[in-house]
Amino acid sequence: MKITVESAATAEDLARQLDAGPYDFVSVHNNFEADPAALQMSPDLPRLHGATSCLGAMTQAGLAHGLAAFAIKDPDGAYGTALASFEDDPRAAALNATNKALMNADRLGERPEIIWVSATPGTEEDVLAGIEDVTGPEVPIIGGSAADNSVAGDWFVFDQADKSGAGVVVSVLFPSQPVSFAYQNGYSPSQHSGIVTRATGRTLHEIDGRPALDVYGEWTGGGISIDRAQKGVQTILSESTLWPLGREISQVGQVPFFLLAHPAYAEQTGDLQLFATVAEGEELTLMNGTVEGLVERAGRVAGLARASASTPDKPIDGALMIYCGGCMLSVRDQMPQVVAGVNAALGDAPFLGAFTFGEQGSLVRAGNRHGNLMISCIVFG
Repeated sequence: MKITVESAATAEDLARQLDAGPYDFVSVHNNFEADPAALQMSPDLPRLHGATSCLGAMTQAGLAHGLAAFAIKDPDGAYGTALASFEDDPRAAALNATNKALMNADRLGERPEIIWVSATPGTEEDVLAGIEDVTGPEVPIIGGSAADNSVAGDWFVFDQADKSGAGVVVSVLFPSQPVSFAYQNGYSPSQHSGIVTRATGRTLHEIDGRPALDVYGEWTGGGISIDRAQKGVQTILSESTLWPLGREISQVGQVPFFLLAHPAYAEQTGDLQLFATVAEGEELTLMNGTVEGLVERAGRVAGLARASASTPDKPIDGALMIYCGGCMLSVRDQMPQVVAGVNAALGDAPFLGAFTFGEQGSLVRAGNRHGNLMISCIVFG
């Protein structure tokens, strides 16, 4: 296995840099302003997995404001990629894309070692369910939701043939070298918690029988508030980044693991709109984050992924990372430190990190999940 990571301002330049193909698998993550057409036309990239990433991406060389590519040559492995537009059924689209990806890998009916997924935001839980309809819940699914630069809906996903503003691209990986992974957040639980007493999908109406915004505002000490005289939806995305809501979904060594939901918008009615689904009866805990914690966490997650390998001291071939776009925006000035931490953890191996608006990962005893403000890493080799 040989992994190459390149970045460029334009797809044409990136295609020229990837002139040592053909590659068995390539994942590209780019600023939405970059047109990937030149990569889609390249005969050296027959299995192309692509998704937009907030303000670009990161690699071992630093930030890439245009496009970045993670390219694998692995003739002893097998890889397949396919895209499907959602239309009216995201779960069926994910099922379809997974089957097509397995056919593309010539491994129909087999279970991949790991699945890499990129979907446009909004229905990630359905996407995970559709993939599991094909592979079952045992295959780990890692990935992140496509992002633009301002939550304006300019995100898209693409493969070697198509592009979609509302769809999913699925890649099934059967690498010849072992893989290991980690999926974590960079937040700590506070003493504030309550029960969801009314919710509809991703809209949180009430906590403990009271308007969700009122409770959330009290928990944050007034740090989150809106103009109640203004009608309609008001964004709280930036203010809430360091105060997400967590759900304890598993424990590892008696240490609770919290899956996060990011409050994005508030309404005059007291409703909160989240970037993840919550259910009535679930307990929500206010989580606390710091800039320092978010800067350090990427390197720690990369280190955890490497430590979970069967031979953790062995040099690795490369890594794919997902780093929440909201977290990135909160520590934007410290991103060189984030990159340095990842490089230290990975031994300066090539890596690509995407900045996403939703993160998917696999948890011990909790399966494949969708969360917000999360970080994941897949280590190859």
